Amino acid sequence: MATLPLIVRQLGLQDYQETWHKMQSFTDNRNVETADEIWLVEHPAVFTQGQAGKPEHLLQSSNIPVVQSDRGGQITYHGPGQQIMYVLIDIRRHQDLNVRQLVTALEQVVVKTLADYSIEGYPKPDAPGVYIDGKKICSLGLRIRKGCSFHGLAFNIHMDLTPFHYINPCGYAGLEMCQLADFIAKEEATLDQVSPKLIKHFAELLGYNVTNI
Repeated sequence: MATLPLIVRQLGLQDYQETWHKMQSFTDNRNVETADEIWLVEHPAVFTQGQAGKPEHLLQSSNIPVVQSDRGGQITYHGPGQQIMYVLIDIRRHQDLNVRQLVTALEQVVVKTLADYSIEGYPKPDAPGVYIDGKKICSLGLRIRKGCSFHGLAFNIHMDLTPFHYINPCGYAGLEMCQLADFIAKEEATLDQVSPKLIKHFAELLGYNVTNI
């Protein structure tokens, strides 16, 4: 498999809306020479609604802002201790890769990362994301523009899950959420330890040569 260049940016804690608009700008201004990128970030507490998000899935008001986004999917929560992996790639560079297959690849990246900790995670065909024993540990939402993806996945590592009770996560009433810290030692459940595994599996699955910035 030929390897493509992939730039990985560790951006730390970033405002959701600012990061979203930077993704839009990056996608609008990229060309055939632009290298694909992964942005690894955390966000301060925020609910985000997908394009088709229904307001009734926000069950109670709080001091957490709600942002209408342009990704797919319904409402979800982002907060510190959750690894966000934004995937800014030109899908056309990959033979036989469509949007559904990209979603499947991202799910497998998380499944393989969980397997590194001897945890069995799995996707569901009718509800994108990754689950452990019926509880959701990772949510997915993408937007495709000019054949290029942005947005990505949100992997719960070691965070306060309480705000998920204020919503129907991803539009599913009663869906329980979990996080990596539920299954391994808390000191091992850190973004610094998890993110290299995510990048390794992503690069191997899609044929990338990684440059960390």
